[in-house]
Amino acid sequence: MTNEIWQLRRLPFLGQVWRRLQQMPPPQTENSILLRVLVQGLVVVGILATDIAAQTQMSFWAIPLSIVGATWSWYRRSHRNIALKFLLAIGMLLAMGAFFRNLLTQLNDTRLALAQLLIMVQVLHSFDLPRRKDLGYSMVIGLILLGVAGTLSETLTFAPLLLIFLVIALPVLVLDYRSRLGISTKLKPQNSSVGTHRSRILTTKSLSLFLVVILGLGLVIFALMPRLPGYQLQTFPVSVPEDFGNQNFDENNRGIVNPGYVRKGNQNGNGTGGTTQNETTGPGELDDTFYYGFGSKINQNLRGELQPKVVLRVRSQAPGFWRVLSFDHYTGQGWEISRENRVIELNRPEWSYQFLLPPPLVGGQTKEVVQSYTVVSELPNIIPALTYPKRLYFPTREVALDIEGNLRSPLGLIEGLTYTVISDVPYRTRDLLQQATDNYPKNIQDYYLDVPPKIAEQVRQRTEELLATSAKPITSSYEKALYLTQALKQRYSVPENPLGLPFLEENEDLVTAFLFKHEGGYPDHFSTTLTIMLRSIGIPARLVVGFGTGQFNPFTGFYVVRNTDAHAMTEVYFPDYGWFAFDPIPGHELIPASVEESQTFGVLRQFWQWVAGWLPSPVTSWLGQAGNLLIRSLARGIVWLWGILSNGWLGLFTGLILAVIFSFLSWLGWQQWRNWRYRRWLDRLPPMESLYQQMLKVLRIKGYIKHPAQTPLEYASTLHQHQPPESIQVIDEISQAYVSWRYGGARPNIPELRRQLRNWVKQDQLKPDQKY
Repeated sequence: MTNEIWQLRRLPFLGQVWRRLQQMPPPQTENSILLRVLVQGLVVVGILATDIAAQTQMSFWAIPLSIVGATWSWYRRSHRNIALKFLLAIGMLLAMGAFFRNLLTQLNDTRLALAQLLIMVQVLHSFDLPRRKDLGYSMVIGLILLGVAGTLSETLTFAPLLLIFLVIALPVLVLDYRSRLGISTKLKPQNSSVGTHRSRILTTKSLSLFLVVILGLGLVIFALMPRLPGYQLQTFPVSVPEDFGNQNFDENNRGIVNPGYVRKGNQNGNGTGGTTQNETTGPGELDDTFYYGFGSKINQNLRGELQPKVVLRVRSQAPGFWRVLSFDHYTGQGWEISRENRVIELNRPEWSYQFLLPPPLVGGQTKEVVQSYTVVSELPNIIPALTYPKRLYFPTREVALDIEGNLRSPLGLIEGLTYTVISDVPYRTRDLLQQATDNYPKNIQDYYLDVPPKIAEQVRQRTEELLATSAKPITSSYEKALYLTQALKQRYSVPENPLGLPFLEENEDLVTAFLFKHEGGYPDHFSTTLTIMLRSIGIPARLVVGFGTGQFNPFTGFYVVRNTDAHAMTEVYFPDYGWFAFDPIPGHELIPASVEESQTFGVLRQFWQWVAGWLPSPVTSWLGQAGNLLIRSLARGIVWLWGILSNGWLGLFTGLILAVIFSFLSWLGWQQWRNWRYRRWLDRLPPMESLYQQMLKVLRIKGYIKHPAQTPLEYASTLHQHQPPESIQVIDEISQAYVSWRYGGARPNIPELRRQLRNWVKQDQLKPDQKY
């Protein structure tokens, strides 16, 4: 290899470049071993974090090679290493080629390709780190890798590495700053007067204090910082598990399959073995793993409980109901999709995972919301999404969209699958929806007003009775839906025993049994009853099933969704505005979470909800009341201030005056806080040390600052030509007493010295804000 390099040097162009490189002065090296070791630690932590978040094995080769390169750089830091630089340049070109290849092959997520490029660049870069600036590049690469890991991670598994990175980064910044100033990193002896103060910043106590302060401020800023809409680059996460991508629908099967029904069925319908995919009536037992409602037909005459498990992790720009299916035909004891086979098959291009969905025919203001879903546990071949999706990023070749707006995959959703949905979610404006007409299209009337004839009149009368209990007449469909939703919550209940409700008889209707026999039922029974009650008075409605928002993790930014979050709601149709959901289940909000006009402090609210989940109920209630009072007061203050500022020129001048007053009060408060801290610091010092520090502050205010390298007597002697004799006498006496106490153990006359200092200050007519 050496002979080949010497042969290359004989080429005209390369030879000239080689000679110029040799004539350059040697690099100014960084000789701090501690700084180099800590920077290498940052790089190792960044690589490990990326590996853990992306579930790759790059660290097995990258970390050892990086350590070897850093060791080589230390021993060769004073050499030009021209041959090595040529080899590294070739390696960089190869790394760039691998990066572009990964971009073309990994269409699903370019972040991992970027992380792989950075790791390869760092490994090559580690072989040539002579200067402090080169170490700075490694620090930045380690930080970028940690940021990439943060965007890839969906859990807190890499959080300990984040703390380790911060622990290492603090001394690295200190050592880097000292290196820039040309200060040696070697600690001085304890009795040395020069350098001791600056070395204290590297003590464990100081670094621990900085770490606690930074973590505290970081968490506060993280909670309070307004969130801007993400995904600005329009490249969204999609993962392709093995044997899942590039799948198409079978020729004769485009239906919905629920794993719970398939794995655990009972054709006899005796209530002891579950139910099958085709049953919508008859007693049965719930599967304890899969939600029963995710199928083309559902039977609500089932009993049992789900065993909680995490099924989804969702990152979304807004919380919401992760909608899965909707049903139009009521069977008496369940629901079914009457037009299951009326689907539109959609294909994606070869070079992209993007599916363009037909736009919904709805009016009103909407907001684009991006959601990324990661499947944690097996789900049916239905794709959860917020309402009205317009773009889908999914790895299969085809997807299907049925007449109810349900998205279907050729295969069931398996663990590890990640996909992204962009939805145009409508704003829920109560004033506009109250004005919606009753002029329903024919296709809406044909499918969403159907009520079994034998129960239609009985249910309609009960519905009218509930509406008549309102204090004032209700005329709009929206207010009727809202009132009935609240009435069901208040007047009907869920049985305490999950298996306590008897099965429906063979021809017994679920809604009439709920309203007149049991006066309640299981959670999903409330939604079925509300849907049929609305239909009975001429308001189009359908049953929709999906997952509730789930538990928000403020540290990862993901909603953790469990199978027990699945439930049914009622969707009501309003002409020109589309479908809107109502939730009649006791304990749930009347209206599910959705987009709002302003979500500036949405993360703060979600963070509080996460904290409140760990606190006792009385504490949560008290804090909630205090928080509501604070928020109301803050809102009133903002409204009052805006009313003043928006009042033309007068408001402008008033605002300027208020800004000046606020600035002055802030400055005054800051000064008082500094003085309070200074007085506390003096109180902790020995009396002689406190007195000497007070004298130094008096002289500092007058412009005579003591250099850290000066001894007390040297500093006092420099003041002889600048101060009058009476001042010099006081300064000399206090300095002599301080030196005798500090280094000789003498006991000074503190009251007398304090009196002299006070008289000196009065004579100079100086009134410093300090303690004497």
